[in-house]
Amino acid sequence: MFLINGTFSFTDIWTILSFSYTALVVITVLMVVAERREPVQTLAWIMVITMFPVGGMILFLAFGRNHRKARTFMQKELFDNQLMEQVCGRQLQELPRCDELADVDRHLIKLMLNNSRSVLTLNNRVELLNNGDECFPRMFEDMRHAEHFIHIEFYAIESGHLFEELFAILAERAAAGVEVRVIYDSIGGRALRKEDIERMKQAGFDIHSFAPVFNRRFSSLANYRNHRKIVVVDGKCGYTGGMNIADRYVDGVRGGIWRDVHIRIEGEAVALLQTIFVADWAFVTDGQTLNSAHYYTPSTVDSVCPMQIASSGPDSSFASIKHSYFAAIGKAQKYVYISTPYLLPDNAILTALRVAALSGVDVRVLIPVRGDNVVVAWASYAYVDALMAAGVKVYLYHKGFNHSKFIVIDDELCTVGSANLDYRSFEDDFEVQAIIYDNPTTCALRTHFLADLEDAIEVTPDYWAGRSRLSKLMEPVAKLLAPLF
Repeated sequence: MFLINGTFSFTDIWTILSFSYTALVVITVLMVVAERREPVQTLAWIMVITMFPVGGMILFLAFGRNHRKARTFMQKELFDNQLMEQVCGRQLQELPRCDELADVDRHLIKLMLNNSRSVLTLNNRVELLNNGDECFPRMFEDMRHAEHFIHIEFYAIESGHLFEELFAILAERAAAGVEVRVIYDSIGGRALRKEDIERMKQAGFDIHSFAPVFNRRFSSLANYRNHRKIVVVDGKCGYTGGMNIADRYVDGVRGGIWRDVHIRIEGEAVALLQTIFVADWAFVTDGQTLNSAHYYTPSTVDSVCPMQIASSGPDSSFASIKHSYFAAIGKAQKYVYISTPYLLPDNAILTALRVAALSGVDVRVLIPVRGDNVVVAWASYAYVDALMAAGVKVYLYHKGFNHSKFIVIDDELCTVGSANLDYRSFEDDFEVQAIIYDNPTTCALRTHFLADLEDAIEVTPDYWAGRSRLSKLMEPVAKLLAPLF
């Protein structure tokens, strides 16, 4: 009520503030619902906003808006498609003949062609690289022999002794006239010191961060990160997988090794990795194109290793990597082996895993016994009961931290890349994944998976019932919050 002198009483002010506050909460919740996300993501944001109204609203407005169809990403998708047309031409309309491919593989190949313009390449050679002590010496040796260009794209580049080794090689090559281009994610690369960035620029590297969070143009896209790992040297060889440039990939972590898998590729598929890099380069440089023939070296590989390179992100019309996982799991007849650091499947992938196991397929999932994020670790544990109930075997890797991201199916098909089995990789982040239709490569990766199981504990009902009360209490809460991390 107004006082006689026309001023507001304390009760009036409190009523107005309470009404305004409630209105803001309701409006923000309606904004969350209007985003039309996966139900679990919508519920997670609503819970945070109602439990922590001020902080929750700020977090949502800063990080939670769905920009998948923002103009910035729509323009990037258009450019990516045009670039793929130039590089692949008629291959986008028809599949090459290959007698070694099973009919069930052709359905998956067609799916990836339609949902992400991922063409099938036949003449390739693949080398599996276990952990940093195999990956980086091989990668750095290729860089030392670069004659024309080195293209590097990592989620995380961190200052340290591994960075210093990389810097010395790149600086020497840049001084010899080799073009060196580097993309790192502005969030993932926050451990890269400013002085090291300046050193790279002074050495002649062309270096850009992906979607800087304090940049006016990209600040609203802070939740959409470039999680890809790509290296292309002279267009002759390429690398992708789960590893970043950080000392832990070589030195390990407290409690053991940092377990990871990368692949080295020679052949036609290198051009596809290059195309993804070129598209991302145009994005971070506001349109600088690198699509001349100089950056695409004709392949001389004659061995047959059918492969697709799938990319996905908020600039994609479809969640193509999730589609590939769903279709690949559904085609399995004998076994599905999955290694992932984060087990946060959406309903589609969870259903696919359970249906496969209930159909008699040997489904095994390997995750770390301890995660690098306690909330995400608890959320991963929340899915274990549902998987075990359907006959999925879950293993906890205890030799260190398992950061590997691969799937092996029926000795016929395997995938290796940057994508985790989680919401963020499926929906929010820019990812890249190699899908390999090759028996020798698949069997080699299966051998690595089975070796990892020797350093893991199989989760049994009795073992799982004995976990801590705190974990049991926090798992359902973390499961709801996990889509926000």
